[in-house]
Amino acid sequence: MNPFERIQQLTEILNRLNYEYYVLDQPTATDQEYDALLRELIELEQRFPEWQSPLSPTQRVGGQVLDSFAKITHKRMMLSLANGFERDDVLSFDRRVHEGVNAKAIRYTAELKIDGLAMSLLYRDGNLVYGATRGDGTIGEDVTHNILTIRSIPTHIDVMGEVEVRGEVFMSKATLKQLNETRERNGEPLLANARNAAAGSIRQLDSKIAAGRKLDAYWYYFVNASEFGLQSHGESLLFLEKLGFKTNPERRMCASIDEVLSYIEEYGRKRPQLNYDIDGIVIKVDDMRLYDQLGYTAKTPRWALAYKYPPEQVVTRLEDIIFTIGRTGKITPNAVLTPVRVAGSLVSRATLHNRDFILARDLRIGDDVYLRKAGDVIPEVVGPLKERRKGDERPFMMIEHCPMCQSDLIDVEAIAYCPNPHCEARHIEGLIHFAKKDAMDIEGLGEKIVEQLFNQGFVRHITDIYKLKERQSDMLELDGFSHKSVNSLFLAIDKSRNNSLERLLFGLGIKEVGEKTAKTLARHYEHIDNLIKATSEELQTITDIGPIVAASIEKYFHDDKNIEQINELRTLGVNLSYSGQKSRDTSSPFYGKIVVLTGTLAHFTRPQATTMLESLGAKVTGSVSAKTDYVVYGADAGSKLEKAAQLGIATLSESEFENLITDD
Repeated sequence: MNPFERIQQLTEILNRLNYEYYVLDQPTATDQEYDALLRELIELEQRFPEWQSPLSPTQRVGGQVLDSFAKITHKRMMLSLANGFERDDVLSFDRRVHEGVNAKAIRYTAELKIDGLAMSLLYRDGNLVYGATRGDGTIGEDVTHNILTIRSIPTHIDVMGEVEVRGEVFMSKATLKQLNETRERNGEPLLANARNAAAGSIRQLDSKIAAGRKLDAYWYYFVNASEFGLQSHGESLLFLEKLGFKTNPERRMCASIDEVLSYIEEYGRKRPQLNYDIDGIVIKVDDMRLYDQLGYTAKTPRWALAYKYPPEQVVTRLEDIIFTIGRTGKITPNAVLTPVRVAGSLVSRATLHNRDFILARDLRIGDDVYLRKAGDVIPEVVGPLKERRKGDERPFMMIEHCPMCQSDLIDVEAIAYCPNPHCEARHIEGLIHFAKKDAMDIEGLGEKIVEQLFNQGFVRHITDIYKLKERQSDMLELDGFSHKSVNSLFLAIDKSRNNSLERLLFGLGIKEVGEKTAKTLARHYEHIDNLIKATSEELQTITDIGPIVAASIEKYFHDDKNIEQINELRTLGVNLSYSGQKSRDTSSPFYGKIVVLTGTLAHFTRPQATTMLESLGAKVTGSVSAKTDYVVYGADAGSKLEKAAQLGIATLSESEFENLITDD
């Protein structure tokens, strides 16, 4: 047998042994036998590097180091799930499903909602192409080099064509305990919880770190199952198992919502005994043929629900209440707590939202309070243990002046604001907002770094960010800065100059302008100079922009200091134009038209098709009426297509739709 054939043979043997050990939990070889085969393959690949595959079993031990993560545009959007917290939420979901499909009997698949990191894998003609994080649902990060270190994930599957699967990467409780014991012995900081540990491991540039974390994964969704003739979710999971994917055996087929509720109650009791963290139960309509009929909201499918278990609740001491100032001037009271571990992480601060929140709960400084994590994520003070009061607790007093600039606070619907637009605290929050991922995405310019640079006087305004290179020598004298970290920050700043206009608009922190509105404005006006000239009346002609938002935008661009800042950004080379798909192209056949989508589209998710149509000037609605101009249909289109035919409305197949877009 020549070396190439032996490499192929060893690859097949080791892949089979990995599957037996990590998926089936039925090893047929000893660790010593496995290690001997792996060493032989490593030696052969070192002698004949031209025959080494990037999907080789040798890559599972890590070693690849990236400079940064590449971006992956998901072929189909990774949607979130709507949440339910009470029994009534589950019953309401069941009622909506029955009403949506007009059926008496609905079968559900109930699955454990593992608290890990959502992941998407794409295979082409049997080979793993990439593993990508959820990201913002449309664009994720390519973490294939770390995915390869998870030995339960197959690198090859026995099927041609494309296969896209989604699941959850997680760290077991036992692994977390073992890692923390080692880290404690080495004097290293402990990992807070399994979810953060898993997410942090997957986002390591050095795959050896991920390999050492012993991650695992369960796969719960076969995205393009219908292309393989599969009609139910349960059937698709069995198909994934045959291909070598690890699915959770704790799932259950339920013939009614009552069986789902029993499953929720059962695993609420079993939750502490599981070897991995779960924060709820995912309920899915089993018949995938009903998915299109049930439809989607902008962010969630209507055929699934994530039931969240009540969060863990602990008791701690409310030591003080301090105030922070947001980028809009909003004053937020915050609880200073005796540090306590809740739901896996150490908590010493929690927002108290506003004055009325504190008064309604009668919170006093010095109280013992109940603390929980809302949705198992955000620390929340539930209320005081009044029976423990000793009489020396201090009632809450709302401040009347800004703690930074001493301006008199104003009250807007029970929320206090600092009215001074040039308050330094607002500048800090504005800088943090400007640099964050959803805005200008300046990696390395996080909250602590911004505060440090602000306090040193290096960055007082967002324009100063683009002048930081002039302070390089000064920055190198600060704690925590090295040549490497400073240069990395400068690269991220330079990269942000080329961002599309919507990121800048969101980053500027214009009151009432969120991500979606920023994108709408950028598409409509295409350059900031056009937006600067817009009147409130003109702005209100744009879909979803009302009088309050329009007035806020007009006010922002009538402030001379804001215009000076924009002109300075222009001088500093920051892009002020929209670089995405151009909007409102009057030559588009969809401009000004009302469009309805129906059926299962093969090449687009419903949100992707909606975004594309809106960028061409169309309005996408959910129901067919006499005002509808086009109905775009995919496979298994039903009543909407029939109604379009009855009303004489133009219909477009997916291929006809694609041709029109391409021609356009």
